[in-house]
Amino acid sequence: MMKKLIAGNWKMNGSLAANDALVRALLGGLGTAACDVAVAVPAPYLAQVQALATGTPLQLAAQDVSQHESGAYTGEWSAAMLREFGVRYTLVGHSERRQYHGESDAVVAAKAQRALAAGITPIVCVGETLAQREAGDTESVVRRQLAAVIHVNGHCISEVVVAYEPVWAIGTGRTATPEQAQQVHDVLRAQLAAASPHAAKIRLLYGGSMNAGNAAQLLEQPDIDGGLVGGASLKAADFLQIIAAAQ
Repeated sequence: MMKKLIAGNWKMNGSLAANDALVRALLGGLGTAACDVAVAVPAPYLAQVQALATGTPLQLAAQDVSQHESGAYTGEWSAAMLREFGVRYTLVGHSERRQYHGESDAVVAAKAQRALAAGITPIVCVGETLAQREAGDTESVVRRQLAAVIHVNGHCISEVVVAYEPVWAIGTGRTATPEQAQQVHDVLRAQLAAASPHAAKIRLLYGGSMNAGNAAQLLEQPDIDGGLVGGASLKAADFLQIIAAAQ
């Protein structure tokens, strides 16, 4: 049976003191987790969290990676740089990157390619806005976003993680019902199955305001293999409760 993955996205939050307290609290309650657990931390804190988490079940993730290998790209960081900090996963195509930084499907696909080439697992984020959902375009939007990644990385698409994050449910307190989430996950699973004979091993995460109260119901769905957790990952007790629900 495939192990679930619970990944926390700290977004642009944290400080040296707060990070230390949070990671120590997580490690104190994590024990021998039956699922994989990762935290995606702001780039300035990668070294700090690496030092705290090395030798523990807590895996390190980045929140972004450059589509370029190296060069004159001020303010960006390459997959090779992330690898030096022991980064296991990196988010690519998070809705906030798409919305605020204009990242296209092609850019997201290129970032996933760079991560894979460096031995880092990209967590490819896809999802629709409220307007797109109300227009009945959910399936076409997520399929288009995922298709770009498959097109560029088809030979190793089974090595990625995919996170469905309905944009209308991120940080709003609104959450897709377990049935709504499963319906989209089923679409994504079928699309991946058409692209790879190993699609069954690709983990699909739900990432839209998953919290301690709704995690168990979401994680019971047959095609939801974990969660990409935002605000709740900044509270050790809540994050540990979500991890427990995944076990």
